[in-house]
Amino acid sequence: MRKRSLITAAFTIIALFLLFIFISFNAQLLKAPLLNSVKVGPENDDQPQFSLLIGILTRADNYDRRHFLRMVYGIQPSPAAHIDVKFVFCNLTKPEQRLLVALEILRFDDVIILNCTENMNGGKTYTYFSSLPGILRLRRRRYDYVMKADDDVFIRLGPLALSLRPLPRRDLYYGFVIPCSSTNPFVEYMSGMGFVLSWDLVEWISESDIPGNDRFGPEDKLVGRWLNIGKKAKNRFSDKPGMYDFPGTNGRCSHELIPETVAVHRLKRWDQWSVVLRFFNVTKQLLL
Repeated sequence: MRKRSLITAAFTIIALFLLFIFISFNAQLLKAPLLNSVKVGPENDDQPQFSLLIGILTRADNYDRRHFLRMVYGIQPSPAAHIDVKFVFCNLTKPEQRLLVALEILRFDDVIILNCTENMNGGKTYTYFSSLPGILRLRRRRYDYVMKADDDVFIRLGPLALSLRPLPRRDLYYGFVIPCSSTNPFVEYMSGMGFVLSWDLVEWISESDIPGNDRFGPEDKLVGRWLNIGKKAKNRFSDKPGMYDFPGTNGRCSHELIPETVAVHRLKRWDQWSVVLRFFNVTKQLLL
């Protein structure tokens, strides 16, 4: 009888302890916000307001440059926009390329392989823009803007996003206008260091016979010609002095590094990259 009483008392104590834990746990839930709740008010100001695909045209063999650029762009915040950076080149031609590029794709998923042969002024830019709608349709993805960039340009993603944020989302052609001395975005075309097209213009390039029948020649100049003939890109913006060539490399297209920089072009050597990254204090989070 006494044993039964002890067992009953033990169960009572355990039940009271579990009840206490249950009440305490639920009290904490009432104090804490729900994880899936929607934030409203000023905090939503930091949400991305548009999307941008940056396609860096390069070559399959440029492994070191790609790995370096992954680090450079991977540590840059861009709260004003959702930005994807992809590396773009033509068909693989060597066994080692097929192996090493496959490893990159499996690890980073940031490579676009075009159905073309590597060339200079032989239609690679056309193939890039005209292929994107089909490629992205398979991935159920589209962007507000698409950028074509060289692999010797340093793009500051935050300033680029802030520069694009107030601009139209349609019929847009943005970059560094040529000739270098001009600030009129309608005078000729945007430099190949990096220019942006709105998505509707990318779709137009993929569908129109105007670029389709005019693929070969100075490719960045051709883009300006297509848009002029097609009476497209009524919204044109040249970001000067924010975009420029590295000091001393290209006459009037070059000037000294400035805090308001969006892009610096013609970084052919590692010492030039070092000067630029130090100027913008890219590794400020880690002092070595």
